[in-house]
Amino acid sequence: MGNRARFSALLIALSVLIAACQAPSIPSRRGEDKTPAADAQSASVEEAVAETPRALENEPEKAEAPDSPPPAEDPVSASDEIALAELTDAVEAELEQAPPSKTASVKVGLLLPLTGPLAREGAALLDAAQLALFDVADTRFVLKPRDTGGTAAGALRAAEGLLADGATLLLGPLLSEEVRAVTPTARVAGANVVAFSTDTEVAGDGVYLLGHTSRQQIERLVGFAYESGLRRFAVLAPGSAYGSVVARQMRVAVEAVGGEFARVSFYMLDLSDADEVVRDLANYDRRRGALKAERAALAGRDDEISRRALRRLKGLDTLGEAPFDALLLPDGGESLNRVVPLLPYYDIDPAKVRFLGTGLWDNPETLSEPTLVGGWYVGPPPEARADFVGRFEKIYGYAPHRIATLAYDATALAAALARRDAGARGSAAFDADALASSRGFLGADGIFRFSPDGLPERGLAVLEIAGRAELIVVSPPPDRFAATPAQ
Repeated sequence: MGNRARFSALLIALSVLIAACQAPSIPSRRGEDKTPAADAQSASVEEAVAETPRALENEPEKAEAPDSPPPAEDPVSASDEIALAELTDAVEAELEQAPPSKTASVKVGLLLPLTGPLAREGAALLDAAQLALFDVADTRFVLKPRDTGGTAAGALRAAEGLLADGATLLLGPLLSEEVRAVTPTARVAGANVVAFSTDTEVAGDGVYLLGHTSRQQIERLVGFAYESGLRRFAVLAPGSAYGSVVARQMRVAVEAVGGEFARVSFYMLDLSDADEVVRDLANYDRRRGALKAERAALAGRDDEISRRALRRLKGLDTLGEAPFDALLLPDGGESLNRVVPLLPYYDIDPAKVRFLGTGLWDNPETLSEPTLVGGWYVGPPPEARADFVGRFEKIYGYAPHRIATLAYDATALAAALARRDAGARGSAAFDADALASSRGFLGADGIFRFSPDGLPERGLAVLEIAGRAELIVVSPPPDRFAATPAQ
């Protein structure tokens, strides 16, 4: 490979574009999916807001990641060689035929909550976007961040300003109400939106969701659990819109694989009724009554078999098993950690019932909960994220929020498409054919692509908590997508 082709291929590999191949594709399904936003936390990002416009909007200068080391003489590392090897001859040929133009700039807007209750998350997203900009973008690519304040009105003002300034694609915003606010204006301007929301109701007609939706997580988890021999499924969820949506998705997924949807229980968000709810979920009173009755019957018999049976019942709190062998717990953080200890207390034995979780388990508090050891949840493969986290921490000095990869992937995707379609004018580089490519893309959280209706499809792993926050990949993700039939 010549130096120019090698350099172009490296940039595309780093920018998330991957080749299509021969694995089963993930079916596209649409419906409600309202994963809650990240926990609101106040934090000042005035420094980030002040520095970012100069760093990202300086044309034609390319922004550099803060405190990043100078480039080595040989830009291709061992890991880069692996990434390069995955590119097909067709993709390399395509890059040869479309060298980057050095004339017209490509402007892309980035909508983030840099102030307000989600400022901390917004700052992490911004830092991740700058990292992708440094990794991938050429001098033509201009990323223009704007603060939404985490509100619909703020998002609309920011989007209107960006579109008036020539942005041909919008990345973000984060919340579904923000996405709804900006969508009509973006459609009138002919610009597509790659949003970070997980609410599937806002997808479609030019809006593409990059967030990790719960439906695909549930389908992946239930499919693997059923293949592993689990047949009776239950849900214990917070009494919120999200909890209701996930419970419905669980029922559909269980029935689709031929399992039994045993029951669902909801607890109040303040956890005031959690004890009572878990006790009822476990059929604790009935099972405890059965134990007392059995002990009384055996005690009334004067034979060795009855005495042995009575001794075997010693130390038990209940008789009989819980009415399910898999329990979905779609919660996380402190809330889940307060609910989980009630399960073994009311004889829902984690040695007999497999605890299942969504991506909300992916935080240190939940992964350190002893009761959840042996539990399964769905998420990106750890090795796919490890490199991103390491580089982020080295450059910025703090651990990235779990949603930071969304901004990295979105920015890298936009820069890759802009570079590939260097001759395209306006929003052509970011049209439906480009964004919904069946080949898919490789991001910091593994492979992903968009279905024609704007929903995300991801290669997800099933992870088992092994104790002390250690994880085991019990079912690896697919490493590539199959091409879908022509529409």
